[in-house]
Amino acid sequence: MSVNEMLVKKTIALKYHLYFWGIYFMINFIRWGSYFNDYSYSFSSNLVEFPLHIVIVYFNVYYLIPKLIFKKKYVLYVISLILLLAIHYIIRSGLNYWLVTENLWPEAQGTQEAFGFNHILAVSIGELYVIGITAAIKFTVDFIDERNQNQQLRELQYKTELKYLKAQMQPHFFFNTLNNLYALTLKKSSQASDVVLRLSDIMKYIIYDASKKRLPLIQEINYIDNYIELEKLRYEDSIESEINIDGTIDGIQVPSLLFLPFIENSFKHGVQNNKKLKLTVFFEKAGQYLIFKVLNNFDIEKSESETQGGIGLKNMQRRLEILYKDNFDLKTEVNSDMFVVTLKIPIL
Repeated sequence: MSVNEMLVKKTIALKYHLYFWGIYFMINFIRWGSYFNDYSYSFSSNLVEFPLHIVIVYFNVYYLIPKLIFKKKYVLYVISLILLLAIHYIIRSGLNYWLVTENLWPEAQGTQEAFGFNHILAVSIGELYVIGITAAIKFTVDFIDERNQNQQLRELQYKTELKYLKAQMQPHFFFNTLNNLYALTLKKSSQASDVVLRLSDIMKYIIYDASKKRLPLIQEINYIDNYIELEKLRYEDSIESEINIDGTIDGIQVPSLLFLPFIENSFKHGVQNNKKLKLTVFFEKAGQYLIFKVLNNFDIEKSESETQGGIGLKNMQRRLEILYKDNFDLKTEVNSDMFVVTLKIPIL
């Protein structure tokens, strides 16, 4: 937090403190003025007593509670509070006697006198009332501040982890695409120039677009199509693919690089385990949810580990948890010879 931010925060806190004491003074002034039908006496006595309220309240909130309550020294806190109330009673009574009136307990009836047990108890209870209210306000404000700070820390942690997960994936994309280009240049294929153009588009996407929080779904689909075409150039006639869209997807925004790892996973396992890869990608808008599904033929007996370096479905599972918490559904299953990934996410 910068110095300016700290000053602003302290200024706001001071303003609320002034509001509290101003309102509390007015309530006491009107209350006792109405009770005695003597607003001059009420104003004078409250003017004498309020500085004592303020000193005791802040001493309790900023010293006794942190030093004793938070350290579980409860007996010492009670003793300190009793001594504080005793000192308060003596000073309050003396100031009222010298500055306001000799009648220190005008609300008493019958033979009740000041400096007796009942008067000491009444004054102490009144002061405990102020101490209790202010302590409750302090605890509530601290609880809210701590909760907000913890929430901000969690969000910062999530954002940092999300950036780390995306940073893991991006070099992986470049690595695969450069391998494609390398394989074609070895063959001296005329398709190498097309790969360079598509690679340029991918680099533009990752450098400029993937850093954005959300992108239009149609842009993500175009990127997936671009990636598939690159893989087709690499594997020539060993790949059959199609992308199907059901429903209107105009205006739908999705996190960048959300779907491509599933496509990569299909190529990795499908091409390794089959002479010919059959890949089908579905996007469907169903109410307030987007359903993404990718299917590829799969030989489970020849399958290898999920992904090299741990970048794969586990990575995506963690990223989805950060983005959507528990408001998503990710399923993987093998139907006959087809490996199927189904992802359902809310449209935000």
